[in-house]
Amino acid sequence: MNSLTRMFLLGLSILLPVVLSIQLIIWVVSTMETWLKSLWFLLLPESSYFPGLAMFAFILLSIAIGALSRQSLMRYFLKMPGIALERTPVVRYIYSTIKDFLDLMGGKTFSDQSVVWVTLPQVQGRLLGIVTKKGSDKGSRLAEIIEPHEVAVYLPMSYQAGGYMLIVASSQIEKTNLSPGEALHLIMSAGLGQKIR
Repeated sequence: MNSLTRMFLLGLSILLPVVLSIQLIIWVVSTMETWLKSLWFLLLPESSYFPGLAMFAFILLSIAIGALSRQSLMRYFLKMPGIALERTPVVRYIYSTIKDFLDLMGGKTFSDQSVVWVTLPQVQGRLLGIVTKKGSDKGSRLAEIIEPHEVAVYLPMSYQAGGYMLIVASSQIEKTNLSPGEALHLIMSAGLGQKIR
C-alpha cells in the first residue's frame, strides 16, 4: 500500500464519521421539523412560524412530558397512546420493538436485567450479553417455555441493529458491573474508540 493510499484512508477515517454524524443529525432534525411544522400551523398562524420553531417546541414538549410523567396520575394518561399502539395489530410489533430497544439503551430494569459474560461449551472465549428473562420469572410467555434454571440472554451484534437471543443455563453466565446501555455501546462499536471518562 503506497503512502498516498494510506493518507487517503487515514483522512477518510477522520472525515467520514464526522460527515455521517452531521448528516444523520441534519436528517433527523429536518424530518422532525417537516412533520411538526404542519401541527404548528394548526395551532398558530403561518406568520408566527420560523425555521427551527417546531423542533424547539418538540424539545420543550419532551421535557414537559418527562416532568409530568413523574406524577403517577399523569403517567397513566401519558401511557394511554402507547397502550393503544400495543393493542393495534401489526403496529404493536413495531412499537414494542422500538420501545424495548430504547428502554434497554436507557438501562431500564427488566426482569433482574444484568449484563453478563456467556461461556459456551467447547468455545475458547466468551460473549457479552444482557439477561432479559429468567426461567423463574412469573407472568412472562418466554419464562413459561424455558426451564427454571435457564436464562434468556440478548447478544447484540457489532455494527448492526440485530442480535441473537440465546437460552443458556444460569451456570454459563457471569455477571459484570456494566449497565445495559454501556454494554450495548461497547458491543455495537466492537469496543473501538472507547475511552474511560
